[in-house]
Amino acid sequence: MPEPAKPYTLAAGDRVTQVMAYSLTMLARGEVVTKEFLRVSTWLRTQGAPDFIPLYNAQILTVGGGGPVQQITFPEMHFPTSQILAFHIAPPAKDPPDYDASEPNRKMEPTTLLVGAFRFNGFVRMATQMNLSKYLEITRETYISMYEIDISSPSLPSAGGLHVPLALVRLNAAFLATRAV
Repeated sequence: MPEPAKPYTLAAGDRVTQVMAYSLTMLARGEVVTKEFLRVSTWLRTQGAPDFIPLYNAQILTVGGGGPVQQITFPEMHFPTSQILAFHIAPPAKDPPDYDASEPNRKMEPTTLLVGAFRFNGFVRMATQMNLSKYLEITRETYISMYEIDISSPSLPSAGGLHVPLALVRLNAAFLATRAV
């Protein structure tokens, strides 16, 4: 049986990446088409981020709305970037780290972020002399990077957890807490 037709056509220099995007009441998993040179894991932090992320072969879970979890699929869905609270490449795929691990005077601060119906336990990279309060006081980024994250949701206990090396989280939509390791 032939594979179903893709809802997109790749041009020279394009690639397809599976991603996951989180909103207040929804988790979306789908394919994005980008240029090969683009680092998808940090795409939303760039000037080239679109107003709508086109997700192809999208699988949607509605969560946290008070009713039962629902699953919906669409061949093409346009997710408003302004509604994306968190974003990452779907495992097992990953980009290389977006920082130099040998950079002096930097640390990984253990942090928990509550994002909609999801809990992100991971690390935020900052200067060694900072704490989370100081970092939040001076950062002006719309999305912050979080590293080595374990993602879970009380709304989806049967789903278990998900581990990703890097996620972007919309700073003004997350509750942040320091945590012991």
